[in-house]
Amino acid sequence: MQEAELIERAGLEGASVARRERGLWGDAFYRLTRNRLAMAALALLIVLAGLAAAAANIHAVERYDPYLDQDYEHLQEEPSLSHFFGTDNLGRDNWSRVLAGVSISLQIGFGTQIVVLLIGVMVGAAAALGGRFTDNVMMRLTDITYAFPDLLFIILMRSVLVGRDWPVIDNPKLQIILAIALVNWTIIARLVRGQMLSLAQRDFVLAAKALGASPWRVVVHHMLPNSLGPVIVAVTFGIPIAIFAEAALGFIGFGLPPPTASLGRLVSDGYAYVQVNYWVVVFPAAAVAMLMLCFTFLGDGLRDALDPRMR
Repeated sequence: MQEAELIERAGLEGASVARRERGLWGDAFYRLTRNRLAMAALALLIVLAGLAAAAANIHAVERYDPYLDQDYEHLQEEPSLSHFFGTDNLGRDNWSRVLAGVSISLQIGFGTQIVVLLIGVMVGAAAALGGRFTDNVMMRLTDITYAFPDLLFIILMRSVLVGRDWPVIDNPKLQIILAIALVNWTIIARLVRGQMLSLAQRDFVLAAKALGASPWRVVVHHMLPNSLGPVIVAVTFGIPIAIFAEAALGFIGFGLPPPTASLGRLVSDGYAYVQVNYWVVVFPAAAVAMLMLCFTFLGDGLRDALDPRMR
């Protein structure tokens, strides 16, 4: 019994030494790689992103132009060797159009989170560090934005942005990204504020201030890096939210204008022909579900890897 306890203690000490040698981010990466479901999701995302990126340049991957190649002799065909996902009502290849839709969804998902991160970090940091008055103003603004129904607010923002001669955001894709981001930044703002208020009382932050570090240096070199863990997890979970929001907008007709092959528009266009050829709806809907599940599983893995209570 005593020998077993010694072996167990030695194993725990060895694991502790290994964690210290790997460091915080190295240990988090090690834990992530041990999560099979998260790694499988990451591998599938890499494959989908690679296919979507290569489809625009490699004819063997895309096979057909998603917009120009129309074969009127093969309308509403089921999946075959010549058309992996079948064809739509105009004879366009669904494989090529789904790949184009995956590319658009990934661009909007990541682009939205970049804008969300910028707005959320600025608002959250200002609320945490700007004093009581600034904190109240920023948090009430956050509460008001959070109170709006998400989809309704996105539609309103989309209606404001579309059809006007904007100098920078005249691209419909950028307008969709901005509309979704202006709704979803509140989670990051609250998270950053809470993290910074907590870190402001930690010993290493107080020590940096005592040594004469400027407020900017304390925030950039000490507080922001230690807030990244929960923020990365929140951003990862935010990507499928943005993807679903874009698909919902496309389905109800407020998304990217035709003939853009977004996944939501593909589902909407194919819905009228679902009695004739249900494959035209199944594949884009499955692509949306697959992207959302992959990012959700990856977010779960990152949350477990970056959770301090797991170490």
